[in-house]
Amino acid sequence: MTAQARDEASTVVRRRWWPASFDSTLLGLALILIWEMGVRLGHVPVYLLPPPSTILMRILTDYRSLFMHTVVTVNEVLIGFGLAIAVSIPLAAILAQFRPLERAFYPILVASQTIPKVAIAPLIVVWFGFGLFPKILIAFLICFFPILIDALIGFRSTPKEVIWLARSMGAPRRRIFLNFQLPAALPHIFAGLKVASTLAVVGAVVGEFVASDRGLGYQLIVANGMLDVVLSFAILVLLSVVGILLFAVVDLVERLLLPWHISHRPTGQEQP
Repeated sequence: MTAQARDEASTVVRRRWWPASFDSTLLGLALILIWEMGVRLGHVPVYLLPPPSTILMRILTDYRSLFMHTVVTVNEVLIGFGLAIAVSIPLAAILAQFRPLERAFYPILVASQTIPKVAIAPLIVVWFGFGLFPKILIAFLICFFPILIDALIGFRSTPKEVIWLARSMGAPRRRIFLNFQLPAALPHIFAGLKVASTLAVVGAVVGEFVASDRGLGYQLIVANGMLDVVLSFAILVLLSVVGILLFAVVDLVERLLLPWHISHRPTGQEQP
């Protein structure tokens, strides 16, 4: 057995009992420990930087209130994210099929994204009121463009030779799209979904900042107004957890649907 083969075999054995996620978990725990020890040994005041243990205790103490606000924010995130998926991917498919439509609408779509969503959030509240819909709409608007662009690039990524060959054999446009363009676009679509999954949380919080009486964004404003730094950090931790979980769900679905993609192959096996 050559040295390279032995290295590859040892790497495979290592992966069986030491998943790659353990590395990031250990690194995260190490950073939290450094944070905890640094704050306590440095005698940093709690109102400047609370230690992780204090933040965790605050989450456990106020879990009822925080859970209620978390449910509200999660609903806004999921609905806005779902609407962005339902609108962006079909629109990207249509634009990819009809280039005149793409040339007409693409500059308008790009121009619409140059307007900061934070700037138009007050107008959205004025137009649609103080209910749930404005927060969902802001989350949708923030998620919409990344999914659209990645999906559009994905639908374009099918080699022209493949499309020409399919057309020469009499395949209709619908079959070409389902059998060639859609499979080629899926990795790009999931890339856009991963980006949008984190931006959805941002959109929901921005909407709650502008006008809301519940949700983690609203609770964060209250905590900042009361100079309750521990509660502010607790809310930030929960927002981070929501974003991480949504990202993990998208990544899991991608792994189930695209196990063949190069991004899911073990390190060192990217090349055939």
